[in-house]
Amino acid sequence: MRGEASVLHADLDAFYASVEQRDAPALRGRPVIVGGGVVLAASYEAKARGVRTAMGGRKALELCPEAVVVPPRMEAYSTASRDVFAIFRDMTPLVEPLSIDEAFLEVGGLRRIAGTPEQVAVRLRERVRAEVGLPISVGVARTKFLAKVASAVSKPEGLLVVEPDREESFLLPLPVERLWGVGAATAEKLHALGIRTVGQLAELEAATAERLLGRAVGAHLHALARLRDPRPVEPARRRRSIGSQRALGTRPRSEAELDLILTQIVDRLAGRLRDGDRVCRTVVLRLRFGDFSQVTRSRSVRAPTDRTPILLALARALLVASQSEIAERGITLIGISLSQLDRADRVQPELPIDWGDGERLDTVLDAVRDRFGSASVARATQLGRDPGWSTPILPEHE
Repeated sequence: MRGEASVLHADLDAFYASVEQRDAPALRGRPVIVGGGVVLAASYEAKARGVRTAMGGRKALELCPEAVVVPPRMEAYSTASRDVFAIFRDMTPLVEPLSIDEAFLEVGGLRRIAGTPEQVAVRLRERVRAEVGLPISVGVARTKFLAKVASAVSKPEGLLVVEPDREESFLLPLPVERLWGVGAATAEKLHALGIRTVGQLAELEAATAERLLGRAVGAHLHALARLRDPRPVEPARRRRSIGSQRALGTRPRSEAELDLILTQIVDRLAGRLRDGDRVCRTVVLRLRFGDFSQVTRSRSVRAPTDRTPILLALARALLVASQSEIAERGITLIGISLSQLDRADRVQPELPIDWGDGERLDTVLDAVRDRFGSASVARATQLGRDPGWSTPILPEHE
């Protein structure tokens, strides 16, 4: 494990909302909500009033009636992300993207040419603000986990360096919710056991944590609480899956609405597959019901594919099979993952090779969107829909 604080976690602040405020000066300093029926992002002025991502739009406006609601502009966010990541990679070749708006950077080898990790972090924040016009928070630490916690604590638009000699004094007093992997259910379980801080979890023996939380989760969280995180920054990591999801709020959704959302998600993910010359074998549907329980279901194809019609047919079959549960329990989130990825050039086409209309249509649609933007062409079911229906690209995962 490295001996100095040389890992940066850089995280754009309220990313979608910050892009809107950058591009529309009249929005600066005002509470901004991106999205219609569901909050996709909120500016810090809106967050101060209690507005949170994935909150229903009606509830958000009750909390902050003076908020300005704007439709999402995914093309603008993607462009801003590319500009920021270009700065990251200009500063160090060791960049590990986490999502559209955050990444890890290893800068320990830059001391002679660029200064200390803290000096690199200062310059990075200055460049992102000057060249892209966006606020960004940066955490600097010896491990990826601590760097991520540090950036979160430093928000908004902050910089926090956690040197090795003060790691314990920084981490142990924090609430257990700061640990990577502690969601609402795990936090509730820990609180019921009287464990509310990271330090209280660290005081347990590893075997006790595994018995209370389960072997895998207990071992993972206990290691983080004890400051053990040997993972390096991995710029060349190949993802095993890509995914996107959409929070739906609490109001009832018709089958037609869910099919439209599903189509948008699959359309976007299939395009990302083809952009990266990748194919997949398995489609995974993730649903969160009105009672906050979750379920995942999957279907696979014999031959890996990047064809939108095939992937959409699999996803629709999974959704249709879940309709009775949705009708009974309601639905608050729908997501799709494409897994078992491989490079397209490593897959041998099966005979007979089908170069039919589906292949040509995908190719033409990709070319049109590349030239004129993602909103330039859409499926017939999407025509006339409110821009708030657009599905945001959320963090990819493994």
